Amino acid sequence: ERQLVDSGGGLVQPGGSLRLSCTASGFSFRNYDMSWVRQAPGKGPERVSSVRNDGDTFYSDSVKGRFHISKNSAGDTLYLQMDNLKPEDTAMYYCAAGWDPLLRGERRQDTYWGQGTQVTVSS
Repeated sequence: ERQLVDSGGGLVQPGGSLRLSCTASGFSFRNYDMSWVRQAPGKGPERVSSVRNDGDTFYSDSVKGRFHISKNSAGDTLYLQMDNLKPEDTAMYYCAAGWDPLLRGERRQDTYWGQGTQVTVSS
């Protein structure tokens, strides 16, 4: 079965850092554009960051300058380095295949998604 496995979430104080990771099971995303999407309770999914195979990146305005997306050199692990975390960053974070895995504000069903990793920013 092809799936993505994301990890690295946790509880952190405001101003702290976390690094999320995403790996693939049953396939390789070496040649895929990849993204991170988050969803806070009671809100719709939000595209946070994306990376193309050529290295081009996207960041939402809410995380620009604080988050950094990358793949490892083998292209089999996706990361999201999150610094200077704020309470409003609290959400379930999902890795997904594709440059923009949302369609009309909802998760696309025709791509791969991780199971999610919870990030909670609170003092």
